[in-house]
Amino acid sequence: MKKIEMVDLKGQYQKIKERVDSSILNVIETTAFVNGPEVHQFQKELETYLGVKHVIPCANGTDALQIAMMGLGLKPGDEVITADFTFAATVEVIALLQLTPVLVDVDPVNFNIDVEAIKKSITPKTKAIVPVHLFGLAANMDEIMAIAEEHNLYVIEDNAQGIGADYTSKDGTKMKTGTIGHVASTSFFPSKNLGCYGDGGAIFTNDDDLAHTIRGIVNHGMYVRYHHDVVGVNSRLDSIQAAVLRAKLPLLDEYNAARRNAARKYSEAFAGVKNIVTPTGFCNNTQTICDVCDCHVFHQYTLKIINADRDALVNHLNEKGIPCGVYYPIPLHLQKAYRDERYKEEDFTVTNQLINEVISLPMHTELDDEQIDFITKTVINFIEKY
Repeated sequence: MKKIEMVDLKGQYQKIKERVDSSILNVIETTAFVNGPEVHQFQKELETYLGVKHVIPCANGTDALQIAMMGLGLKPGDEVITADFTFAATVEVIALLQLTPVLVDVDPVNFNIDVEAIKKSITPKTKAIVPVHLFGLAANMDEIMAIAEEHNLYVIEDNAQGIGADYTSKDGTKMKTGTIGHVASTSFFPSKNLGCYGDGGAIFTNDDDLAHTIRGIVNHGMYVRYHHDVVGVNSRLDSIQAAVLRAKLPLLDEYNAARRNAARKYSEAFAGVKNIVTPTGFCNNTQTICDVCDCHVFHQYTLKIINADRDALVNHLNEKGIPCGVYYPIPLHLQKAYRDERYKEEDFTVTNQLINEVISLPMHTELDDEQIDFITKTVINFIEKY
């Protein structure tokens, strides 16, 4: 059995090596390193794939989220609601812009932002909601968009973990995550479902005026060289990274299908095992992996370990040469940088429980049956002691 990796980027690269190498070499030979043809072509191809009017590439996913908020014209003191159970970048940019983060609890089944918690947290100062499509499954966008419309709020989708996922609305309309809200951000960090070989990100929107504003922000506020019309930043996707992403984009659906297939095999192996709750893999919050749509792209495959020692399982897997992760071990409302007397522990009962239960197993496009069999048997053998 080959070595198990949490994310096997080398194995994935070997399958596309010729195309990636030639694309990178072409950028080097043309010396169009910044805002070159590869960036513009990738932008157009991603717009077509997503079915969105505007893709604005930028330097990384965190910048993408910050620039989206800058483009909306949010002001210091404006309140932005987002999930407590996610990576810090989501709340980090809110704080950097001197906005007021409002952290709320998540759903116990799919780990995404809790709709009722959003409703309870809206005040006259609330200006935006940031749903995170956590681990690759879309948040409840029908309800979130309805809340936003009722209260005249912006919706900024954090799609860093959900690129390529489908969302089917109540009326049957199917859209890609990142194209539903007013604006969205994504990350092309190497371990993402669509990852480059460094840092990269993008902003998506169907709003022409907002897209125009954001295009200026990412380039020092310039639309014409040396004419700075808006306050901007330096956040551009370089051409080499765009070349890598162009090589991978035609394979994104295949990559997501491979992740979903691995998730299905994991869940089948764990079915009926006490103390293990497998992740939801379908739009209706069942533990069945969907065969007919790409509603979950499994950026992570995350179990809940119930009435057993999750941390001991982490150590056991590591001893057996199986990497794993705990995403996330500390809720944002307890992080030193984001603590606030407004927060009450009783408002975060789900998050406070999840941090002690969740464990993410290896998940990538190169997982094979032998590896999955070894991983699942190792987990089950440990859990059966309880």
